[in-house]
Amino acid sequence: MSIALLTLPADLRHSNAAACLAQLQSQIRSSATQDVEIQAGNLSDFDSSALAVLLGCRREAESLSKTLKFKQFPAKLRELALLYGVSELLVESA
Repeated sequence: MSIALLTLPADLRHSNAAACLAQLQSQIRSSATQDVEIQAGNLSDFDSSALAVLLGCRREAESLSKTLKFKQFPAKLRELALLYGVSELLVESA
């Protein structure tokens, strides 16, 4: 089974979040596969806007009936998701 692999940038803050979200949503829409994976392993400088981007991607995938998986969350991103109460919506895949 084919999976569309998308990658978060190293820097994801308020200043570039809208552009990043638009790019990722476009990639989700144009993906020929039903399964999409977002890898966050490169993410090193980020704020809560990263959560908004991931949630936006989740909404986009759901609206298209696509399966979205998250991988390689940095520990600080997991902590931020827990703090904001959205960790249940951004569950990492094994």
